[in-house]
Amino acid sequence: MSTSIIASTATIGTDTHVGEYCIIGNNVKIGNKSVIGHHVVIHDDVIIGDSVRIDDGSVIGKLPMKAANSAVTKEQELPPTEIGSDCIIGAHVVVYRGATIDNKVLIADLATVREHVTIGKGTIVGRGVAIENYCSIGKYVKLETNCYITAYSELEDRVFVAPLVATSNDNYLGRTEERFKHFKGAVIKKGARLGVHATILPGITIEEDALVAGGALVRKNVPAKKIVAGVPAKPMRNVPEEQLLENQGWKDD
Repeated sequence: MSTSIIASTATIGTDTHVGEYCIIGNNVKIGNKSVIGHHVVIHDDVIIGDSVRIDDGSVIGKLPMKAANSAVTKEQELPPTEIGSDCIIGAHVVVYRGATIDNKVLIADLATVREHVTIGKGTIVGRGVAIENYCSIGKYVKLETNCYITAYSELEDRVFVAPLVATSNDNYLGRTEERFKHFKGAVIKKGARLGVHATILPGITIEEDALVAGGALVRKNVPAKKIVAGVPAKPMRNVPEEQLLENQGWKDD
């Protein structure tokens, strides 16, 4: 006898296995040949593709929480969470309602993906990564362990973000009403790379194929194909030709 609770309006594809003590809500659609671990909660209306693996204890389609003084979380109607085919969702991951995840994405254990987030095909979201709301993450991006992507950020294709990188979006640090006019996260252009423990201040643009060295504090825009380092970060030299994205032989689809 199954210990899981599956709504009568949920649709589960052929050869899909659901573990013990799961809750699957109304109008959920799960494709074929998927594996849902134990103690997984899938909220109403979630759409999941074929050959998806969701590990133990994860929550998909969670509604946002709004604190009385929240600056960016609003009462709103959100579209259903969508997870494409061939994705892997690790253990104790939380994906909020209103997130859209493309095919072949891996989201590792303990990561959080907020509402109004899109994640492109083939991207890797590492262990403990937090992606806040209103973010766009491109294709084949790598977000390494415990990095933080602040709200209102945009990361283009093939961006690499090392462990413990922190982005920010509020130069007013939560003070005065003026801050509401100026919220802006980072814009990280195609192929840019951020080294371990770099800190990116609000509204910064890091141009294509730029490289931010580990531990740098970035308070000015970074030119394309330049290496910046230091506190504050300053241009050091050009990115070596053999490291440029155009010379890697990778093909996007």
